[in-house]
Amino acid sequence: MYRYPFNEPVYVPMYDYYSVRQPNAQQVMQILRSQHNNLYTQLTRSGVNRQFIDYVFLLVVNFTLNQANTNQSASQIYDQFRRQIPWVNLFLRQFNVPQNLIDRILTNVIQITLNQLNGNGNGEQPTPGWSSWENLGGTLSSAPGVSSWSANRLDVFAGGPNQELIHKWWNGNQWSGWESLGGNLTSPPSAVSWGPNRIDVFARGTDQNLYHIWWNGNQWSGWESLGGTLTSGPAASSQRSNQIDVFVRGTNNRLYKRTWNGQRWEDWQDLGGNLTSHPAAVSWGQNRIDVFARGQNQDLIHKWWNGNQWSDWESLGGTLIGAPTASSRGTNQIDVFVRGTDNQLYKRTWNGQQWENWQSLGGNLTSHPASVSWGPNRIDVFARGQNQNLYHIFYGQ
Repeated sequence: MYRYPFNEPVYVPMYDYYSVRQPNAQQVMQILRSQHNNLYTQLTRSGVNRQFIDYVFLLVVNFTLNQANTNQSASQIYDQFRRQIPWVNLFLRQFNVPQNLIDRILTNVIQITLNQLNGNGNGEQPTPGWSSWENLGGTLSSAPGVSSWSANRLDVFAGGPNQELIHKWWNGNQWSGWESLGGNLTSPPSAVSWGPNRIDVFARGTDQNLYHIWWNGNQWSGWESLGGTLTSGPAASSQRSNQIDVFVRGTNNRLYKRTWNGQRWEDWQDLGGNLTSHPAAVSWGQNRIDVFARGQNQDLIHKWWNGNQWSDWESLGGTLIGAPTASSRGTNQIDVFVRGTDNQLYKRTWNGQQWENWQSLGGNLTSHPASVSWGPNRIDVFARGQNQNLYHIFYGQ
């Protein structure tokens, strides 16, 4: 057994307890103790002494502050920490703490520290260009879904108090009230638009089938079943007019796709993988689809269609609570949003050449987010808040 190293000197390379960047380690530790007690609780349940947890968190915080490189992701810094201070993981494993839980908690401590370095902690207004969060009311029983069929038009959907589909829209001047579109949902809805005045909404029903309802410019259709056996909510994207690709997780946790080709629904296609969340899908041009989900290590995983074939899955890091969402502001541009372990909203962007680092956008989410872009300099993101209301944040004008 390892001894608790409180009463003996410990040599830890690469940082100095007394000479760190602002904010200092004690300021970050105070934030961890006062705002992130759940990180302590997850370890004390396994019998780990809270004083020792505090000691470990201080090691991690100091290590992160010493890196002083906010261009590195939390996962990259954690990998360095594990290599240079391996005894922490070995000690925690002796309490039968699962390795994926250790990884998730310590990566989260690093991310919280990075947030403080970047000035994005405590739910403050994010970086320039982003609005503050606004409350749009409602009583949501699920995460929202959102689509846009024209500039400055937003249609938001969610499960209502009775598991029915509810709908609220922005017409360019004001928000409507909520309306009920019926149904009996057992998943969050997903919405997509393939042209002006057209909206298609998908959700899982009580029989685990995929269900579909659509707006044709004049009225809403009835619900139709598209079959399948879903273990997640669906995700929908559109490459071109009158085409829809719907993605779901199947009973074997693999990704499945069903496509409306303009004339009929094609058969289900197995795209593999090992998903631990609902998928997310976005298309930034004809013959291009990008699909995201949470992987086995709670990381963001990504797969794409280039017009000829599907890529393999790749990991984009991060530590996700629930499913991601994705939107595109233009050709070869993708913004992916996730809920982090501190319940804040995080963004990672593909800028056409590389994936940028994770950025915190604050908030206090109780669901995974939904996002959409109706113009080259506009992103709207929605999520359920602590009071089951719909919350909204946006980028651009």
